Amino acid sequence: MNQFMNPKGLATPKGYTHVVRSTGRTMITIAGQVSYDETGAVVGVGDLRRQTEQVYENIRIALTAVGASFDDVVKTTILIKDMTPAKIAAVREVRARFLSPDSPPASTLIAVPALAHPDLLLEIEATAIID
Repeated sequence: MNQFMNPKGLATPKGYTHVVRSTGRTMITIAGQVSYDETGAVVGVGDLRRQTEQVYENIRIALTAVGASFDDVVKTTILIKDMTPAKIAAVREVRARFLSPDSPPASTLIAVPALAHPDLLLEIEATAIID
């Protein structure tokens, strides 16, 4: 069972939850996903919104492979090369299409100078808990 909490005394989060408690289940760890398609080509060169969509589709594929869904995700870490407000807003808009608005996972957003390929704009890793 996952319990999503935003304790009093912490600022109200936008699109994530401060604390997720999971008990007695299986943890799934998904490596950082980037906007590669199944052939290894970068999808959405220069387009953060399109890359974000591809990353979440890749996460969906990984979750499905283990019998999980986005409802089972309890933590994400987002690595992004450009953390301007407009770029963050684009990522949040796409993320909202995949994650539950009622119980979004805990999340960390980190600016990075580079990723594994110069055309990549972000990378997202995820942790899920399933029965």
